[in-house]
Amino acid sequence: MGKRLIPPEPAEIHEVQLREALEERYLAYALSTIMHRALPDARDGLKPVHRRILYGMRLLRLEPGAAFKKSAKIVGDVMGSFHPHGDQSIYDALVRLAQDFAARYPLVDGQGNFGNIDGDNAAAYRYTEARMTDVARLLLDGIDEDGVAFRANYDGQSKEPVVLPGGFPNLLANGAQGIAVGMATAIPPHNAAELCDAALHLIEKPDAKSKALLKWVKGPDFPTGGVIIDSREAIAEAYTTGRGAFRTRAKWHQEDGARGTYSVVITEIPWLVQKSRLIEKIADLLNEKKLPLVGDVRDESAEDIRLVIEPKSRSVDPALMMESLFRLTELESRIPLNLNVLVGGRIPKVLGLAEALREWLDHLRDVLLRRSQYRKAQIEHRLEVLGGYLIAYLNLDKVIKIIRTEDEPKPVLMKAFNLTEIQAEAILNMRLRSLRKLEEMEIRTEDKNLRAELKDINAVLGSEQLQWAKVGEQVRKVRELFGPKTPLGKRRTSFADAPEHDLAAIEEAFVEREPVTVVVSDKGWVRTLKGQVADLSGLSFKQDDKLGFAFFAETTSKLLLFATNGRFYSLDVAKLPGGRGHGEPIRMFIDLDQDAAIVSLFVHSGGRKFLVASHDGQGFVVNEDDCVGNTRKGKQVLNVEMPNEARALTLVGEGADTVAVIGDNRKMLLFPLDQVPEMARGRGVRLQKYKDGGLSDIITFNAKEGLTWRDSAGREFNVSIKELAEWRGNRADAGRLPPKGFPKSNKFGHSLG
Repeated sequence: MGKRLIPPEPAEIHEVQLREALEERYLAYALSTIMHRALPDARDGLKPVHRRILYGMRLLRLEPGAAFKKSAKIVGDVMGSFHPHGDQSIYDALVRLAQDFAARYPLVDGQGNFGNIDGDNAAAYRYTEARMTDVARLLLDGIDEDGVAFRANYDGQSKEPVVLPGGFPNLLANGAQGIAVGMATAIPPHNAAELCDAALHLIEKPDAKSKALLKWVKGPDFPTGGVIIDSREAIAEAYTTGRGAFRTRAKWHQEDGARGTYSVVITEIPWLVQKSRLIEKIADLLNEKKLPLVGDVRDESAEDIRLVIEPKSRSVDPALMMESLFRLTELESRIPLNLNVLVGGRIPKVLGLAEALREWLDHLRDVLLRRSQYRKAQIEHRLEVLGGYLIAYLNLDKVIKIIRTEDEPKPVLMKAFNLTEIQAEAILNMRLRSLRKLEEMEIRTEDKNLRAELKDINAVLGSEQLQWAKVGEQVRKVRELFGPKTPLGKRRTSFADAPEHDLAAIEEAFVEREPVTVVVSDKGWVRTLKGQVADLSGLSFKQDDKLGFAFFAETTSKLLLFATNGRFYSLDVAKLPGGRGHGEPIRMFIDLDQDAAIVSLFVHSGGRKFLVASHDGQGFVVNEDDCVGNTRKGKQVLNVEMPNEARALTLVGEGADTVAVIGDNRKMLLFPLDQVPEMARGRGVRLQKYKDGGLSDIITFNAKEGLTWRDSAGREFNVSIKELAEWRGNRADAGRLPPKGFPKSNKFGHSLG
C-alpha cells in the first residue's frame, strides 16, 4: 500500500478578492492566447507553432535538397524541445504549411498524403515525410549568424528564436488566420513579386501611403485562383484601414456541345472552399428545386479542378445561371481582411498595407545590422589570430624553442613577442602541417581580404543609406526567385467587374415559375393554391373567419401589402405556404403591428401609380416603385397616427383625370386628379371635408368614360360625367349624397387584389 500523504498546513493565509483574482487570471490567459497562439508576428508572419516547426526542421538539417524525414520525428522533436502541446495540433500546423491549395508559398515540402482540396484529411504522421522548401530557407537565412535574438525554451534546457530572420515577405505572401480572446486576424495571401516591388518603392519613398502601393499590389493572390470582383475603391479602402473583405468568385467558361447545347466548366474555386462540400451543396439545392436553371452537376477533376454545370435547357442564359449559383453557394465567397498582427512581438495592432511592409523592411534592416556586427566580431577575432601567426612565422625558431623548453609556454610567448592571450593560444594550437613555407603568403592574403571586408562592413554600419541599399538587394533577390515568370510566382487570381443583371431576373432564377392562386382570409391567414383556381367555394376557413383576398399570381411574383398603419410590406409568393390546411398567419412573414390590419394586397408589377388615403380624408399619389421595402418592417409611405389610419388605396390608371371620394357620412365628391400632389412619403392633402366620420373609399377614372361601381351582387353600373355634374367640385369640399343605386356599403367595389 502507498504511503498516505497529508498536505501541510499553510504557513500564512492571504485574503484575496475573488473578482480581482479572476480578472488577473483571465487577462493572463487572454495575453497568452494573443501572443503565443493566435496572432502572427508582423516581422516573419509566423505564429509560435509555425516558427518552432521550421526551427525544429532546421536543427534536423531538413534543407530543401536533403532527404525527407518522417513527420512523426519532426513533430516529436518540436513537441519535446519547443512546443509542449498536443502532437496533433503541431501536425495539423505542419500539414497546412505543406498544402499548396491552402498556402500560396508552401513552407514545407511534403511527401505522402497531405490532404486535398476536396477536404480529405492528411494521413497520420507516421506515414508522411517532410522537409523545408526554399521559402522556409529564406525565412531562416542568417539565424546562425546572430540575426535574431533567442530565448530560453519552456523548460530552460535549450534556446529558441524569438522571431525568424524573415528574408521573405511571409505575413502578406502566405497570409494568416486566427482567433484570439476579443480579437481576430484574417490575412489573405498575396503575390510575393508584387510585395517586393511595393517594398522597393517603400525603401525609396519611406512616407508612401498604402494607396500608392496599390500600383504594384493589385489585391490578394489566392493559391486556388479565382476572380476578385470588388471595385478598386473598395480594395483601396481595405488596404488603407487594414479591414475589409474581398468578394471572390469561381472562374468559369462556356463549352459548346452538339445541337446548340452547352455546359459551364468551372476551373478555379475560391480559397479555402472544399470542392466536395461545394458539389454536395449544389446537389442539395437541385433536390430542393432551388436552382431551376441548373440541370445537373458533375465533377470531372483529376489533378486540375473541372466542375461541369449543365443547364436545364439550352435556352438558359449561362451568365444568369451562374449568378444564381454565386448567390446560393460558395462559388462566391467573401474573404475577410483584418490585418491584426503583433508589432514588435508584443503589441496587437491593425496595420495598413504600407505599415505591414514597413514592419518587414525594418526587421530586415535589424537582421542586417545584427549579422554585420556578428561578422565584424568574427573578422576582428580572425585578424587578431592571423597577426599572431605572422609573428610566429617571423620568429619560428624562437617560438619552437620556447614551446619545447618552457613548462608554461603561454605566458612566456605573450611576454617575449607582446602577444594577446588569444594569439598565444592560437599559436600553441597550431598544427605542424601548417608550418609549411607557403602558409605565410596565404595568411597575408587572407588578412588583406578580411581587412577589405571589414572596411565594407564598417561602412554599412555607419551609413543608413548603405543599409537600405543592402536591404533593397536582398528584396530584389527574392523578387528574382519568385518573379512573375516563375511557375510559383505567376499571379493566379484575376480581377473583373461584377456583371450587372436585372434583379427581378435573378430573383426569378431561384424559383420555378408556376401559376398559383393567393388566398388571404379576413383575419390574415395566407396560403397559395397550385394553378389558377377560379372557384373558391370549396375552401374552408377557421371558425369566425372568411375569404378576404384572392387573386392569381406566379411563384416568381412579389406581393405588396398596404396596411392601416400606412406601411407597405413586400412578400415573395415562393415563400408563402401551400394550400394544405388553413395556411399560416401573414404576420409570420412581415412585422405587422398587432393593431394594424390589411387594407389592400396585390401583385407588384412596377411603374404604376396609386392614390392612398387615410380615414381623416388626407392622401396623395405615390409611385409603386417607392412603395417597395426590402425588410420585414416594411416601408412607411402614408404618415398616420391612431385613431386615424390608412383607409383606402386605388390604382391611378392610364388616362385617369378625376378622383371620386365617398365618406362614412355617405357624401360623395368628384374633383380633378391634378389637385392631388405626387409624393414618396407624407401625410398628403385634404381630399374631402367631414364633420362626422371619415373617408370610406376612393377611386380614379377618366371623365370621358364615366364613373363605374359594383354593387354587392357584382353588377356593374356606369354613370356619365354629365350625370355627375352635381357632385363635381374641388378638393376638400364636403360633397353630397351619391346617385340613386349607389351601394349602401359606401364602396366603389374595385380592388387590386
